[in-house]
Amino acid sequence: MFLCAEGMSFCAGCDDDSIESDPQGAEMARLTDLPPAAAKRYAELECPKFKTTPWVKGAPLAERRVAIVSSAGLVVRGEKPFRGRDADYRVIPSETRPEQLMFSHISINLDRSGFQEDWNVVFPLDRLRELAAEGVIGSVAATHYSFMGATDPVQMEGYAREVASRLKGDRVDAVLLSPV
Repeated sequence: MFLCAEGMSFCAGCDDDSIESDPQGAEMARLTDLPPAAAKRYAELECPKFKTTPWVKGAPLAERRVAIVSSAGLVVRGEKPFRGRDADYRVIPSETRPEQLMFSHISINLDRSGFQEDWNVVFPLDRLRELAAEGVIGSVAATHYSFMGATDPVQMEGYAREVASRLKGDRVDAVLLSPV
């Protein structure tokens, strides 16, 4: 994953010097680590400017309310599936059961077999429930969200801000990002 100084993931339009480590010390991937064609594609993406700081401190995990935000193109059966590179999102209530969730991601390169065997590979809601029951996390959010991966981040920004507002409304203070 790329992280530019402005906090935008999957953004490599910034020069290589602005890619930083996260506060836990993990190195972020660099364009030079990618195959040349992929590096070129990411280098040409526009990197929007944000006025906020991406890394903040907060309460201990045992006191946090956690939600899942996925890029798997997940949708609850009966809801509108993702088409193409839709920039909007889908709402996934916490009561959703595995058989109610559909994987509508469009990539032909995506192996769906893990999801078919255990939805927690893509959408670890059962694991969050277990962590809450064990007191490792404070609670599980009432609502989770899914976007379609491989979508232009500039087109997604308004929707991402909308999801952020909804998460705040649900008193979520930690998000598990589940990229696919």
